[in-house]
Amino acid sequence: MKKLSLLLLTAALLLSASVPAAAVDFKARGQWLMNFDYGQHGAFTGGSGSYGYGVQQEDNFEARQRLRLQLEAVASEALSGTLALEIGDQIWGRGVDGAAMGADGTVVEVKHAYLDWMIPGADIQVRMGIQPLELPGMTAGSQVLADDVAAISLTAHLAESADLTAFWARPYNDNFAGVTEGSRNGVRASLLDNMDLFGLVLPLRLEGVNLTPWAVYGMIGPNTFRSESGSGRYGASFDMYRGGMLPVGGASHRERLSSWGNVWWAGLTGELVLWDPFRLAWDAVYGSVRHDDASAARRGWIASLLAEYKLDWVTPGIYGWYASGDNGNRGDGSERLPVLSLSGSDNDFSHFAFSGNPNIGRECAVGWSMAGTWGVGLRLKDISVIEDVKQSLRVNVIGGTNSPGMARWLSSEGLGANSGSFGVSGMEGLYLTTRDVALEVGLSSYTKIYENMTVGIEAAYMALWLDKSSSVWGNSRMNGYRDDVRDAWNINFFYAYNF
Repeated sequence: MKKLSLLLLTAALLLSASVPAAAVDFKARGQWLMNFDYGQHGAFTGGSGSYGYGVQQEDNFEARQRLRLQLEAVASEALSGTLALEIGDQIWGRGVDGAAMGADGTVVEVKHAYLDWMIPGADIQVRMGIQPLELPGMTAGSQVLADDVAAISLTAHLAESADLTAFWARPYNDNFAGVTEGSRNGVRASLLDNMDLFGLVLPLRLEGVNLTPWAVYGMIGPNTFRSESGSGRYGASFDMYRGGMLPVGGASHRERLSSWGNVWWAGLTGELVLWDPFRLAWDAVYGSVRHDDASAARRGWIASLLAEYKLDWVTPGIYGWYASGDNGNRGDGSERLPVLSLSGSDNDFSHFAFSGNPNIGRECAVGWSMAGTWGVGLRLKDISVIEDVKQSLRVNVIGGTNSPGMARWLSSEGLGANSGSFGVSGMEGLYLTTRDVALEVGLSSYTKIYENMTVGIEAAYMALWLDKSSSVWGNSRMNGYRDDVRDAWNINFFYAYNF
C-alpha cells in the first residue's frame, strides 16, 4: 500500500510539472488613516440645538479611522486584476461601524474589483468590474460623477496627442422590491428598475493647450427609485434628489412614473499651459434629466475658471464659478445641474464648503456639488518654506443663485431647506438664494514625519449671512426654532500611513 501511494504521488507530481504555469506578481498597497474632528456645521439654531447640515447626526467632537487595502495580481503588462477593500469610515464607539466595545462587526467593504486587459493586436485597454469613474474637471474636479461604479471602460490610444475612452456603467439595477400582489399598482420585483450610462471622453494634448470634450447619456427606469407601497409613490433618497429625480420641494412622486427617463451631460474642460509656469484652466458643463413627470425634471449648467502661477515655494491663484439655480416655479422642475455622485471627488476650491476634503474629515457644509451657487476665491497653494511641510490657504466668497421665491415657499411650508434634511429642496446641505452669502477661510497643513507617514491639519471657518426677512427664511414654521444663524467651523487632525 505504501509503494502504491508513493507511485500515485510521483505520478501526480509529474503531471503537475508538465502543465505550464504563468507567473503572477502580487502587489499590495494601501492606507491607514486616523482622523480627529472638532467643530460644527451651522445654519438655524434654537429649539433642541443647532439646525443645519450634519449637526443632528454628528457630535461636535468625533474620532474616525479608515483602512484601505489594494491587492493587484499582475500577469503581464497586458493582464492584471485589482481588488480593493475598505474598512471604515469607522466612528470610534459606534456599534454599526464595528468600533464599539468589543470591536466586532461586519465592516469590510469591496471598494474596487476589476480586470485590466489589452485586446490582442490592438492598442485598446479594457477595464471590467467595479472601478473608480470620474468625469473630467481641471479646476475644481468633477461636478457630475466621481465615485466607484460597476462599469466596462475601453481606452484607445489614437495618436500621441489623443486618447479616447468609452464606457458603459450600471449604477442601479434589481433594487426594486416590487409592489404587493393584489394592490392596484401591483408590479413584480426588479422590473424596469435599472439605470444605464454611456459615455465618451476625448483628451487632446495640443501645443500649449490640453482639451477634453466629453458627453454622457443615460436611461432611468420608471421603477429605479420606486419604493414598495400600494400607492406607487417613490421614496426619498440622496441620489434621487441631487440627480433631479424628484420634484423640487416634494417628498415623493404623487403618481408612479410610466416611462423611461432620459439624462445627459456634455462638457468641455481644458487648460492653457503655453506660458508655463502660468496656467489658465476652465470647466463648462450642462446637464438635463427628463421624466414623464415635468415637476421632476432637472436641467442646469456650471462654468468655472482658474488662473495660477507656480513659483518655487508657492502657487498663488485666483478663481471663480457660476452655476444656474432654481427659479420660483415648482411645476417645471429644477434649474440646477443634475449630479450623480461626488464621493470620490476632491474639490480643489474648497475642502469644507463642498466635497473637497481628501481625508475623512467633515466637509460639504454648503453641499456636495457647487450646483446652485456662485463664488470667487483666492488661494496660496503648496506653500513650502520649511522642508517636508506644505500648506495651502483659501479664501472664498460664496453666494446662491436660487430664487428667494422658492426658498420662501419651502420655509413657509415648514420644509426647512436649510435643515440638513437633504432633498426637500432638490439638493443637499444649505440652499443658498440670491440673497444669501457665505465667507469661507480654510487652511491646510501637511507634515511628513516619516517617508510613508503624513500628519496634517485642516481648519476652516465659514461665516453665514442668510436673509432672515419674512420674504425668505424669516417665516419658517419649524416649531421651536428661531431665526438665528450659526456659523460653521471645523478643525481636523489626521494621521496617514501610506504603503
